[in-house]
Amino acid sequence: MNTAVAPSAPLTAEDRCDRCGAQAYLRVELASGGELLFCAHHAREHGDKLKELAVVVHDETHKLASTPASATDDER
Repeated sequence: MNTAVAPSAPLTAEDRCDRCGAQAYLRVELASGGELLFCAHHAREHGDKLKELAVVVHDETHKLASTPASATDDER
């Protein structure tokens, strides 16, 4: 028997960190079927433990580096 795992939906601005309420950039799926959402800060803080518990990790922290600056070069 094969078990297919549905891909995780992309995280949106409505997804919030379970620790502090900031925008979530990391989804951790647990063997129990539950999931945890973390901002980049708390994902780094709890990263080692999360890797031990996670079945699947959906990491979108790369989006933080691709966000353009809001100030123009003249304003800097």
